[in-house]
Amino acid sequence: MSKTEEFFKYINEGYTTKGEFITLGAGMLGEETVTNALVNIPLKTLNRHGLIAGATGTGKTKTLQVLAENMSEKGIPVLLMDVKGDLSGLAQPSPGHAKIDERHEKIGIPFTATKFPIEILSISEQNGVRLRATVSEFGPVLLSRILDLTETQSGIVAIIFKYCDDHQLPLLDLKDFKKILQYITNEGKEEIQGEYGRISTASTGAILRKIVEIEQQGGDLFFGEKSFDVDDLTRIDENGRGVISVLRLTDIQDRPKLFSTFMLQLLAEVYETFPEQGDSGRPELVIFIDEAHLVFDEASKALLSQIESIVKLIRSKGIGLYFVTQNPKDVPEDVLAQLGMKIQHALRAFTAKDRKAIKLAAENYPDSEYYDTKEVLTQLGIGEALVSVLNEKGIPTPLARTMLRAPMSRMDVLTEKEIKQVLDNSRLIPKYNDTLDRESAYEILNKKIEKINKEEEAVAKREEEEKTRRRTSSTRTSTRMNPVVKVLTSATFIRAAFGILKKVLK
Repeated sequence: MSKTEEFFKYINEGYTTKGEFITLGAGMLGEETVTNALVNIPLKTLNRHGLIAGATGTGKTKTLQVLAENMSEKGIPVLLMDVKGDLSGLAQPSPGHAKIDERHEKIGIPFTATKFPIEILSISEQNGVRLRATVSEFGPVLLSRILDLTETQSGIVAIIFKYCDDHQLPLLDLKDFKKILQYITNEGKEEIQGEYGRISTASTGAILRKIVEIEQQGGDLFFGEKSFDVDDLTRIDENGRGVISVLRLTDIQDRPKLFSTFMLQLLAEVYETFPEQGDSGRPELVIFIDEAHLVFDEASKALLSQIESIVKLIRSKGIGLYFVTQNPKDVPEDVLAQLGMKIQHALRAFTAKDRKAIKLAAENYPDSEYYDTKEVLTQLGIGEALVSVLNEKGIPTPLARTMLRAPMSRMDVLTEKEIKQVLDNSRLIPKYNDTLDRESAYEILNKKIEKINKEEEAVAKREEEEKTRRRTSSTRTSTRMNPVVKVLTSATFIRAAFGILKKVLK
């Protein structure tokens, strides 16, 4: 048996599945693609999470696109974080190309240009279905971790939520939260102190500054109503294909705080909402987080701990998380250890630091008699990757240098006209894009503060009137002349007194 035949058998045995699967591409021996040595991913293990890594320009986004397309075809809904703005092309079929046909001929699978059902979402000022969440939905613990508060400050946030619950004050947006901070520091200080104890104004000031920081990054657009129902991410179209929700994030690359806030709230909401299902035949939803370092770079230790916990637990809800980034080291080790599928595109070795990173990246993959992993990582071409997934028993598959299939949809952005067409056909825009501003803590507290101010003004007015009355009364008393004094000081009495005095002196 030749080495090529041995390799063919090696790949086929390692990637054969009994259940449904997705074909990612074909294994490569050296620089040659071995036709029909297909690298398949079982649908059953897609909720075991994954990593797509590689240097800029090596094809990470196209790999993400391929996975999203094939999941959609299998009836699996997908949520994509479109940070660079080049994933909206999923809504249009690929124009095709001779090189694509050549690639697929080498792989051994046909190429069919296809468009997919997409929904364009937004958490910023870009057009799309508005994703919002209320402050109350975050809860005191998650909000404190996002704001990176101290233990004392977190305690104050817990008191605020308790006070609002006890007094029916809905916390919907950031202006509600800022107003309650203002209230407990000023007009409501005595009330809060009586019910919950003394609250430091220095701590409330620090919390307010953290709120303003998120607000400046666009948080005022994200916090509010109407809250997005995560069940709307799990829709299937009339043809049985999973809807691909594309979240446009091209304008928030310099606002990582908002991005990480949104991501953590979304994952927490999905975890709380979706029922337990264990290891089913397919995931309920797969979420791709492009430019994943934006989530982790700005995260505090408490926030990282929260993310790690969710990643570990959320797969039992049928949710798959896939992180897309340049280097595996961008992802914390505890999270990386939970990722069952790893697709590694080329890495560049320009510096000693780069070479060290390549060595560490190579250690994330199983050993192979066919590859020197460290060497191959620097030799991979565009659209090629080292792949290792979990088989149906949860065991890592053999490492395979893989020629990846091409996307069936357009590898480019939609035009403004095409985006408008997608938005016009959206079933969710009428549901979410009318901003609600019902009476909440802001309005209720403003009325309460106004009432307190009026009462204080009335008290002050009464006190001033009483002071005026007392002053007037005192003046009248002082100016009313005593009768005896009046007689003694009269002109007649004085003349008579002087007359008697003269007679005495004579």
